[in-house]
Amino acid sequence: MAGFFPVFFRQYWNAGADAATITARLGMANSLAGILVALLAPVIGAIADKGTYKKRFLIFFAVTGIAMSASLYTISQGRWLTAMIVYVIAVIGFSGGNVFYDALLTLVTDEERMDFVSALGFSLGYLGGGILFGVNVWMTICPSCFGLSDATEAVRLSFLMVALWWAFFSLPLIIYVREVRPQQHTPIKTIILSGMRQFIDTFHELRHLKVIFTFLIAYWLYIDGVDTVVRMAVDYGLSIGFNRNDLIAALLLTQFVGFPSAICFGLLGERIGAKRAILIAICVYLFISVWGAFIRHRYEFYLLAVIVGIVQGGIQALSRSFYARIIPEDKSAQYFGFYNMIGKFATIIGPALMGTVALIVRSMGYSSDLASRCSIISISLLFLAGGGLFLNVDEDKGKRDAQYLS
Repeated sequence: MAGFFPVFFRQYWNAGADAATITARLGMANSLAGILVALLAPVIGAIADKGTYKKRFLIFFAVTGIAMSASLYTISQGRWLTAMIVYVIAVIGFSGGNVFYDALLTLVTDEERMDFVSALGFSLGYLGGGILFGVNVWMTICPSCFGLSDATEAVRLSFLMVALWWAFFSLPLIIYVREVRPQQHTPIKTIILSGMRQFIDTFHELRHLKVIFTFLIAYWLYIDGVDTVVRMAVDYGLSIGFNRNDLIAALLLTQFVGFPSAICFGLLGERIGAKRAILIAICVYLFISVWGAFIRHRYEFYLLAVIVGIVQGGIQALSRSFYARIIPEDKSAQYFGFYNMIGKFATIIGPALMGTVALIVRSMGYSSDLASRCSIISISLLFLAGGGLFLNVDEDKGKRDAQYLS
């Protein structure tokens, strides 16, 4: 999603098209996928809770994503519309599956180990993603090393490898994770209608549950900042003159640093509490967004990548486990549906804020370099606002409310 598809979409499936048109098409694909997942997540979560079908829904969405990822290998040059449709469905499969993956957290561990287990999941994700991405990058740099004709064949093969990797590492969950089945069989039509009603009830509940509502708004703000740093890092690095290969190497470095760091943050959360650990991560991101504006040398960008890797997995993992504690356990899928909906609507404010600040500074007659540097500082506003709101989240009251609603 982040590494190969945008480049291949531009250079292969849209070969010869106008640059602005390609950007618009890719933006449309990402926006459409994000909106569909955001709208689907709370509804399918409510339905899954009613039928205790979290695992089945996860498998369905995973198989959808796997099939679509493999299909990208077969799409020939110039067929941008086909590639765009397949990509959108693949993203829905990936994001939809994550709704139920997150919701299963309350099933596979208890409250005492929740921070660590959540962090372990993220850390292994960074490790797996880093290993495969590293191999795929190597394939594109040296196709002959793998018996391939060129980089184009290497990228196409990468889509197929992603599908196989995804399928293989889904097997342990499919085989070993057990979900409690209801004693009485309920028709699927009844489950869907009941789930729809439950979605409406949950939406009304959230408006009156101050702790959960405040957390979700805070999470939206600071995770928007986190995702913006991740998605805009390469573009920012290029705009201030860094080499493309250095930026890809920095992305890989972030992946591998994220593996042990996420586990360490999980242990830190167990020791000092998830809330304090999340606040520490927000403060680090605040520092990153300010310091990033002043970097001049390549080693500074690598150091920045290391620092991002240290906190990125931790803030994601502990946010998930913190939220799992303040929601009703028997409604985890539907509440995580709202959580993932917020996550999909993230990276809306940040990129727009960066772009607006850059345009304003540029219109004042300053250089594009200064405009880019000012734009990265603007992200600090999201961490300040999100961190300030998160300070007011009362975890103990949230737990009491969750127990009352269960």
